[in-house]
Amino acid sequence: MAKLLKIYEENPNEKSIQEVVKVLRNGGLIIYPTDTVYGLGCDIKNTKALERVAQIRGVKLEKANFSFVCDSLSNISDYVKQMDTSTFKILKHNLPGPYTFILEGNNNLPSVFKKKKTVGLRVPDNNIARAIVRELGNPIISTSIYDEDEVIEYTTDPELIYEKWENLVDVIIDGGYGDNMPSTVIDLTGEEPLLVREGKGSIEI
Repeated sequence: MAKLLKIYEENPNEKSIQEVVKVLRNGGLIIYPTDTVYGLGCDIKNTKALERVAQIRGVKLEKANFSFVCDSLSNISDYVKQMDTSTFKILKHNLPGPYTFILEGNNNLPSVFKKKKTVGLRVPDNNIARAIVRELGNPIISTSIYDEDEVIEYTTDPELIYEKWENLVDVIIDGGYGDNMPSTVIDLTGEEPLLVREGKGSIEI
């Protein structure tokens, strides 16, 4: 049975953040707020936890397109190949924000992702998500939690999320109502930025 934990985005409680991080370090799964939809996440370094997330999503782990939630640009640079000036400028101008940028991964990627040439990276404009990553010391996985209802697509109410997910994860963070639009996904691995999915972030980058 998951714990429902209220954390305020304006001023995340340090003890609550530490409690969440302890769960992540022990291989737990969390549902947490971002600047777009609520995300399902775990520690990127814990393979068993990653397998649990993949199982919930109904995908094979090595084929899963999970994003990494980072807390800053320097955190992103730990996991990607050397960025050129134009790529860096795009990231600096748009992050933190409702974007997932696809970049070429480097050798610091966890072993289960080594075969993947690219990685999706996020720095959400949400103090709770970034505080968790900072306290943990490395990124967490992000995959949106969808709703089976075709009309709603994303559940935005933390209490409804809790009703649905309480037996699947370990902690559900109530950070207030979420958004119902996912991040804008932009591939920066080619000569020009390529729009993969239009979401909350402006495509005028």
